[in-house]
Amino acid sequence: MSNDIRALAEGESYLAFFQGGPFDGQTDSRVSTEGSYEKEVDVYAAVDGQETHLVYTAFTAKEVGEAVHVTYTIDASDSDPIEDPEDRGGGFQ
Repeated sequence: MSNDIRALAEGESYLAFFQGGPFDGQTDSRVSTEGSYEKEVDVYAAVDGQETHLVYTAFTAKEVGEAVHVTYTIDASDSDPIEDPEDRGGGFQ
């Protein structure tokens, strides 16, 4: 993971981008704790009516102007299993 960014002040906001899983393409404004961004983010989503625990791991962090952007990718091995929508069946044949 690339991490050539300045230290964040405690309470400073940074922008998180999510890749993969149900949060793919979503962004979130997060708050720094302990002078850095989170290395791992735990989120919960309703998938097929079930609450599902998902883990996203920091992949890249970069400065864009004065803002810090962190890209998180889904960690399938630490997340609850989810089916790919293409494999769910149903719908029109």
